[in-house]
Amino acid sequence: TDSAGAARMVDVGDKMATRRTATAQATVKLGAEVFRLVETNQLKKGDVLSVSRLAGIMAAKHTPLLIPLCHNISISHCDVAMSLNAADHSLLVVATVSTGLAQTGVEMEALTSASVAALTVYDMCKAASKEIAITDICLLRKTGGKSGDYSKPPAHNT
Repeated sequence: TDSAGAARMVDVGDKMATRRTATAQATVKLGAEVFRLVETNQLKKGDVLSVSRLAGIMAAKHTPLLIPLCHNISISHCDVAMSLNAADHSLLVVATVSTGLAQTGVEMEALTSASVAALTVYDMCKAASKEIAITDICLLRKTGGKSGDYSKPPAHNT
């Protein structure tokens, strides 16, 4: 905040540029019937996994447009992996974002990517069920920067 307590963008101009990576997850609890429809690619809107993966990648690239004080940085890579879990009829979304040398991290890009991919799953499946829930959105790990590396065990094995 500034001296008056107003929100402001942090100046990262003096920070050392380092290679940055971040991985975030989101879980989509589908229920048995929607899980089956996703698994067999039978939803009316089409291939949920491919469309959601692309939405996650697009979201990472547009994070500063969605998060008001997020810095606009060049992303060098974004991977959105999805795994279906038949045991609890869920879909785990894991988004990993990296950048070359940057003065700020890509945690927000990874979190946004996982979140928007999960929201896209919801959008594509909502006609089949209103019981879908998105949970466990969190940062799993990050590397680079002044604060160093961070790692949290994932909610599901990835």
